[in-house]
Amino acid sequence: MKFIPVLAAALLATTSLTATAETLRWARAGDALTLDPHAQNEGPTSALAHQIMETLVMRDHEGTLVPSLATEWNPSEENPNIWVFKLREGVTYHDGAAFTAEDVVFSLNRAMTEDSDYKELLASVKEVRAQSDYIVEIETNGPNPIMPNNLTNMFIMDKDWAEANNATKVQDYEGGEDTFAAKNANGTGPYKLVSREPDIRTVLTANENYWGKGEFPLEVTEIIYTPIQNAATRVAALLSGEVDFIQDVPVQDLERVNSTDGLDVRTAPQNRVIFFGMNMGDADLANDNVDGKNPFADVRVRRAMNLAINRDAIQQIVMRGQSFPAGMIAPPFVNGWDEGMDGASKTDIETAKALLAEAGYPDGFSIQLDCPNDRYVNDEGICQAAVGMFGQIGVTVNLDAKPKAQHFPLLSNLETDFYMLGWGVPTYDSEYIFNFLVHGRDDKYGSWNAVRYDNPDLNAKIQSLASNTDLEARNADINAIWQVVQEEALYIPIHHQVLNWGMKDGVGTIVEPEDSPKFKYFTMN
Repeated sequence: MKFIPVLAAALLATTSLTATAETLRWARAGDALTLDPHAQNEGPTSALAHQIMETLVMRDHEGTLVPSLATEWNPSEENPNIWVFKLREGVTYHDGAAFTAEDVVFSLNRAMTEDSDYKELLASVKEVRAQSDYIVEIETNGPNPIMPNNLTNMFIMDKDWAEANNATKVQDYEGGEDTFAAKNANGTGPYKLVSREPDIRTVLTANENYWGKGEFPLEVTEIIYTPIQNAATRVAALLSGEVDFIQDVPVQDLERVNSTDGLDVRTAPQNRVIFFGMNMGDADLANDNVDGKNPFADVRVRRAMNLAINRDAIQQIVMRGQSFPAGMIAPPFVNGWDEGMDGASKTDIETAKALLAEAGYPDGFSIQLDCPNDRYVNDEGICQAAVGMFGQIGVTVNLDAKPKAQHFPLLSNLETDFYMLGWGVPTYDSEYIFNFLVHGRDDKYGSWNAVRYDNPDLNAKIQSLASNTDLEARNADINAIWQVVQEEALYIPIHHQVLNWGMKDGVGTIVEPEDSPKFKYFTMN
């Protein structure tokens, strides 16, 4: 594969605007689920939103935290529980309205409401208030050392626009609600929404009044975004020149694309882990053949399922080398990742069978596995391989693969007993994983905890991370939480995902670990 060094990338991002500005035709396997910026914390949804809307702080293509709608942020000198954000002046929304602190207060309060898929990131927030038109204070329940990290996908809406269009409430996506904000957008970002046909085509055009002119290349003046679920069709569109850039080159087509004149494949490890979750909390499962009992409630069964997975085989055969086997659900990018834990998951069929027998399932059992087929690299293929692996220990798995738009509500609505999920960590800190996936479900935490795990002592320890400024002690607590997660076998880690972006040679960018291209950085030659 071809790599663009970091230094070269930095030079690309600072080139003068001499190249011809043009349309970029972008494709990936799945569409954004909604345009409501707080309704779905999901990668492709955020990636599209980042073109149209902005956050107070953001990560650039190297993963570095940089200013966006806020130019400065620091803890208050008077009160360590308060973060003070100085906002960028002179910024306007796409409809011409001025951006002010009032919009930040409105947006963060909106993101803390029940239907928001981002509320865990603001769980420690006590109050958001405007000190002036361009000064915002975020007060937390105790000093929060990583609050800015929690804001990189926290998009800011125009309060007046939301009120005028009955969009003050977050869309209830899982409940099937359709709203104005789900189909329309008015941001401060580098691109404006021209048209939106979900799952078909979204067109954006350059924001002629963007505050970042002169700071970013901004050579892409129009974006035509087309989701193409079928891998062969997606590659064919790149090879034929119908699209210029695809985010997810199938592993079986990497060399074909990379060896084609005029095309490039650029690859990098992603800040994302792929894993399976098991419903361990319900007294009985809806999708198994065991009456009046839940096999997954027994940790021996969960450990047996973990031992059944041959991660090396998935890496070599399914992923063709484009993955790194995982033993924990944290990527190496993340504070709290542990090399020993990550390398601990092994395949041991005989021990797995013995554990099942000890748990009372000597002949195994059957269960349905819910899997997306348009979200992660080879997601359905991984699930198909796992079906055979579980079969080796006597567990019969019935695979049900469907598009992510139908898959994710199964988790949100607790309608799945066994499922695939991938998890990226935009904060680069384990607290993010714990808040969403380990903490018990309540009105602030655990919205993606579909395994139904709930440990009050661990919940309290997770919550304490938000206000622990002794970083050495905080990291010790993070490690202790991971020890419980591993011991309890809450999830079955599969692998760390690798990104393969395919594009025309003239597209200038690096592959960023969040898999969220920000086209204002792109150059077009």
